[in-house]
Amino acid sequence: MVLVVLGLDALDPELVDTESHPHLTLNSYHSIDTINSVEGEPSTHELWPTIITGLEPQEHGLVLDDGVAWENPLFRAGSSVADYLLPGGLQTRIGAWLLNNTEADAFRTPATYYSENNLPTVFDDRESEAIGIPNYVVDPDSEDREHILRRNMGDFFKRDPDAKGGHTSADLATFYEQCMEMTMIRIARARRSLRSRQYELVFAYTSGLDLIGHVSHSQPARQQRAYRELNEFVGELRADMSEDDELLLVSDHGLQDGVHTNEAMVSCTSESIIENIESVLDVKAAIKKELTGGRHKEPTDALTTGTSISDSDEVREQLEDLGYM
Repeated sequence: MVLVVLGLDALDPELVDTESHPHLTLNSYHSIDTINSVEGEPSTHELWPTIITGLEPQEHGLVLDDGVAWENPLFRAGSSVADYLLPGGLQTRIGAWLLNNTEADAFRTPATYYSENNLPTVFDDRESEAIGIPNYVVDPDSEDREHILRRNMGDFFKRDPDAKGGHTSADLATFYEQCMEMTMIRIARARRSLRSRQYELVFAYTSGLDLIGHVSHSQPARQQRAYRELNEFVGELRADMSEDDELLLVSDHGLQDGVHTNEAMVSCTSESIIENIESVLDVKAAIKKELTGGRHKEPTDALTTGTSISDSDEVREQLEDLGYM
């Protein structure tokens, strides 16, 4: 039995409904509280470490300032100088320039950071697979296709503090297709891990919905289309699940009119798993409770539906041939 957790950045509880999005609302869903960064809105950089640890950003230590993870050794010295010498607006513009013109990445903290700082996570003492989680990078020397696409977007997605939503795109149609490709890649990787039956916890993340939302404020139909497609992708993942598996969807915040909102959401195939989740701080405890209930131990070699390890290997080979892994 496997618990699959799918982190859908910016999945907004006000933009889904049970009739149009049955695979996003699952058997039960509700909104949950999130946490604002010092910049005044929820920050992806801070919130996924919070979700996997159950700790406030100040406790896990991964905080964002003016769009840049200044704890990165590249910027640490510049941060201390900027705090004393530069006005806030200029710091923000420097942060935008760094993200647009350098190899800086605010989401690549290695997984070893957590053990080195005695920070508990949902992955501790579990047969688990972590796929693309911001600031929990299992192998910092490797990238999958989603990360490569995101890092090389150039003018398709540029940080601009003066723009509505904080970003601009030179070509919304092409950008949309790239974002949906990114989403498909991460969900395909989650499906492969599920089908392998090697793990009791599969936790995958994708940022496509968030990226589309930031630049689609003038074309809301494009964001609505992304929700419809995402609903179909998650439906394909559900088709790979056995009747004993569970699927939990979680977001870090909502996103409307190009801007992060203060409502995140959870949905699940089992209402009992999410009944006590009231905020992003409660997700880790809910996952831990489900995994310690005894149903998700002893990963097997095959699905009860007959899917075998060779099937999973075939999926992996296809992803590798396509350049997704």
